[in-house]
Amino acid sequence: MEKLKGLILAGGTGSRLRPLTKACNKHLLPVYNKPMIYYPIEMLKSAGVKDIMVVTGTYHAGDIFTLLGSGKDFGVKFTYRVQDEAGGIPSAIALAEDFVGKDKFISINGDNIVFESLKPFAEQFEKSDAEMQVLLYKGIEEEAKKSGVAVVEGSKVVEVVEKPAEPPSRNIIVGIYFLSPNVFDIIRKLKPSARGETEITDVQRHYLQKGKLSAAMLEGNWLDAGDFEDLLNANLETKKLSESGRD
Repeated sequence: MEKLKGLILAGGTGSRLRPLTKACNKHLLPVYNKPMIYYPIEMLKSAGVKDIMVVTGTYHAGDIFTLLGSGKDFGVKFTYRVQDEAGGIPSAIALAEDFVGKDKFISINGDNIVFESLKPFAEQFEKSDAEMQVLLYKGIEEEAKKSGVAVVEGSKVVEVVEKPAEPPSRNIIVGIYFLSPNVFDIIRKLKPSARGETEITDVQRHYLQKGKLSAAMLEGNWLDAGDFEDLLNANLETKKLSESGRD
């Protein structure tokens, strides 16, 4: 577990949250009593990760550096990379190749929040022969329609579908990925989708075809703070959990 590294993807323009993001990086917006980016830091620390790269965009990157610093205040060590333009999640992950080296790592989308320890999932990934592990959240059908979903048999993923009109399951793939360093070879071969970006679903499908994609189910809440409704819900749910003594 000592060598497992962490990656937080905190780039993008935050266009769905304008005008809040016109003068502020999305990941610095408050979720109850903390900046949004504090949550993925705490999630990585729960897995024993202390070496963390933060990938940010050119929009207000200096504010992230100012807030986080070297990592001393968090008991971790931060490394930073700037993604010059949006290119999709795999393209952001690719920036961590030198940082990761030959180690396995956890990549977290900076607007994803969970409140349970990632340590059991990290241990499961380390012990398995899977080369990618995704975390799943049992959502409602409407949530599944706007997300990537997985069909599973035990811990093995047998199908991945992106934003299905008729979801084959309600197992939403959250933005927390346990990855092997061979992911960088896969990303190099990806072609952009119709929207001009590389897609994390294509990475998942590669491992699925190899029989090396596994999944684990979250027991508690998963929150995504990518738009106004989700950000409001994240604030309300986090406040509720904090007042109940769970946070």
